[in-house]
Amino acid sequence: MLYGGLVAGTFVQRDNRFRATVRVDGQLGAAHVSSSGRMWELLVASAPVWLRPAAGRGRKTAYDLALVESDGVLVSVDARLPNHLYREAWEGGSVWRAGQGSLEHEVRRGGSRLDFRVTGRDTARWIEVKSVTLVRDGVALFPDAPTARGTKHLAELQAIVWGGEEGAVVFVVQRCDAHRFAPHWDADPQFAETLVAASRAGVVVEAYACDVSAQGIAISRALPIAWPL
Repeated sequence: MLYGGLVAGTFVQRDNRFRATVRVDGQLGAAHVSSSGRMWELLVASAPVWLRPAAGRGRKTAYDLALVESDGVLVSVDARLPNHLYREAWEGGSVWRAGQGSLEHEVRRGGSRLDFRVTGRDTARWIEVKSVTLVRDGVALFPDAPTARGTKHLAELQAIVWGGEEGAVVFVVQRCDAHRFAPHWDADPQFAETLVAASRAGVVVEAYACDVSAQGIAISRALPIAWPL
């Protein structure tokens, strides 16, 4: 996925869940933060950022926050991107059974919508994609804050597997410096426990790192999962 015309700036402060103050060319401005994650390690004062100028009328913010530099590593903080990145990788042949069958987006099942469903094979596979931005000592961790919604998705995928279809959760790490993935027990033990139980029940767990630059981002390689002993 290519970026177009990102603007360099510095981070000033996070005003609320979805809005931040940034500095561009010496002037303060407002940027939309398209992630509900805490990102405390990333959103620190004076951190270099790359911003997408806002398009469309009625915007209350001049920019979208696209990238943050942390210890020399560029991190994509747009939680909307992983679904697009996974679709690109699937169409390009670099993830699970890419190109086999048909990849449907935002498919309703019961009272919920799951990100993808692969059909046209012996059985359907339902896929939920999660955005990961936190890496510590080479380990990508999810979540960085409690996520009841994420836990609910895992339970739905487990029910799908019990019903005879396939289920998978895919963690897209939007940075290049991760060497493995693990559930973040300290941030949300219930999610971590549910992920382990879902894996044991047959839900496929995958994680991928990304190559990130000011020009674009793409899924680059699979990561091993670090399960508890």
